[in-house]
Amino acid sequence: MSGQSVGIIYKHDYEPARSEASRLSDWFSARGIEPFAEEMEAEALVNISRHKLSAIPNTVNWVVVLGGDGTMLGAARMLGRYGLPILGVNLGGLGFLTGIPLERLYPIIEMMIEERLQVEYRVMLENRVMRNGEEIIRFHVLNDVVINKRTLARIIDLDVTINDEFLTTFRADGLITATPTGSTAYNLSAGGPILYPTMETFVLTPICPFTLTNRPIIIPDTAVIRIRMGKPTKERAILTFDGQVGFDFYYGDELIISKSYEKIKLLTPPDHSYFKLLRNKLMWGGATYSK
Repeated sequence: MSGQSVGIIYKHDYEPARSEASRLSDWFSARGIEPFAEEMEAEALVNISRHKLSAIPNTVNWVVVLGGDGTMLGAARMLGRYGLPILGVNLGGLGFLTGIPLERLYPIIEMMIEERLQVEYRVMLENRVMRNGEEIIRFHVLNDVVINKRTLARIIDLDVTINDEFLTTFRADGLITATPTGSTAYNLSAGGPILYPTMETFVLTPICPFTLTNRPIIIPDTAVIRIRMGKPTKERAILTFDGQVGFDFYYGDELIISKSYEKIKLLTPPDHSYFKLLRNKLMWGGATYSK
């Protein structure tokens, strides 16, 4: 175990997570594994300029995230691109990404050290915004990128092309582009399909479309999606990355979405079942299926 190290990221401003991080740090230290603990600062979740910063070295052997899916998304943006295996521990809330309950933490951690956990590779989205022919932002997300209207009384027109072939103009409150991992987030609330998390696809889901025949569409993750506002307007829309980071989107801007070269490595125990997770989290079929 000599020379091994671990990163511990815990939920912002949440005392149970802070206490558990301290306890876990002591546990690792007692076994000769150097811990690096860091609180997920609120600014790191919402500020584009902070999303790449972390006090945890990118050379640690593992990363343990204590919190909920929001904390996991922030950790994925900070450290996941280095190919570090990430273990998500749920400290309350829905927890699709942080699937390990707290009561199983230490047995699972021992399995992690012994390399007995499975690895799931999750695709990410690369998002680029072009303005006047110049790239003004590039951002990678694990869940989704959403274009939303700002004005309550109006809908927006969004012209969408797939691999340079025109798809349609969505007249809607907005449009979600989600990964399979993000299919159980905003996409699901908007009536989109649930995708198995390791599928190599994306889903486009309009939000409250004006034309009811505008339905979600699944496309291969090899596709390049381009989105522009369809009608001249002085009003802004807003881009939201992973439901946490916001960015203004103007008429004339172009959002280019493609598969990221970065993939997230999630650690799961051998008895992990995605279908069981769905049954429990979405309460399908009642308590009978939670066993």
